[in-house]
Amino acid sequence: MRLDKFLKVSRIIKRRTVAKEVCDTGRVLVNGKAAKAGTSLKISDIIEIGYARGSIKAEVIDLKDHVTKDGARDLYRIISGSEIE
Repeated sequence: MRLDKFLKVSRIIKRRTVAKEVCDTGRVLVNGKAAKAGTSLKISDIIEIGYARGSIKAEVIDLKDHVTKDGARDLYRIISGSEIE
């Protein structure tokens, strides 16, 4: 699954266009390396996102094309940083 799509489906970032912009500005790392929006993810990858007020680090647990709002939280596990609302 593409990184930008995962960020949107998991609701880490609410819109795919915003996810693409964040990726393209170099604020997203996958397994410690800068990642573009089209980077392919696999289960157990570590995603790090730099925000203005800090960062978040999460492990990919599952990859699904569609999930409910409640099921979105089951796609990743927070390793460090603040919880996503």
